[in-house]
Amino acid sequence: MLAPDTLAELDGFIVELNRASSEVILPLFRAEHGMENKNLALGKAGFDPVTAADKGAEAAIRQLIAARYPDHGVIGEEYGEDRPDSEFVWVLDPVDGTRAFIAGLPLWCTLIALRHEGRPVLGSVGQPFLEELYLGHAGGSRMIGRHGERALKVRPCPHLTQATITTTDPDTYFDGAERGAWRQLRNAARVVRLGLDSYGYAMVAAGTIDLLVEGAGINSWDIEAAIPLIEGAGGLITDWRGDPLGSDGGQVVIAGDRACLDEALVALRRSAT
Repeated sequence: MLAPDTLAELDGFIVELNRASSEVILPLFRAEHGMENKNLALGKAGFDPVTAADKGAEAAIRQLIAARYPDHGVIGEEYGEDRPDSEFVWVLDPVDGTRAFIAGLPLWCTLIALRHEGRPVLGSVGQPFLEELYLGHAGGSRMIGRHGERALKVRPCPHLTQATITTTDPDTYFDGAERGAWRQLRNAARVVRLGLDSYGYAMVAAGTIDLLVEGAGINSWDIEAAIPLIEGAGGLITDWRGDPLGSDGGQVVIAGDRACLDEALVALRRSAT
């Protein structure tokens, strides 16, 4: 457990990091952004985009961390690991939802998490085009927006048949067994939305979405920022077996209500890896 003054200092710093990343990203959104396909360099098939916004924002965040906390480690999607076994480690995804970014859709987010002794203790999901920053830790979660700040709280939803649920793209990111589990959830749920990427994390914390699931392709930088945010808002985040997430990511389910999560896990456990 971090001391309150330490947590307050780091909370303020994560706001600074989001501001710095947005200064790099926003001029490139809906503009020329130098897109590349990561898979070409790796000799792999398929399309995995990266832009100047991804690279520039992560570089800016890393520079600020090194200047303020030179003993902290960093794990980032674009530039890899630097001292990942440090007491404090920042986990970064500067533009989560790059496909949304290149399509001009304001559903991409900047994800920043801070691990302390291996566990995420502070996390933020930022959408600067919408002027929204969602932050969370053990003391609670809040949203900073153009009209000020407000506390975040998940909403009750005891049954899957009453739920609004989401995933990014079941056809692209789920394997066959995972798609079968998703179809069960989709058929049971009241409302289904696709393509939110990590903006869905913020919506669960804000109490507008009840359940989010993602498959085994989720990496640590895709999800760690969500853990303190969701838990600080009173929600739950587990793997598809209902166990705590590991440090490498994997299959993820996020819920605002324990009863809804338990119903979803009946289907998800059959396809858990």
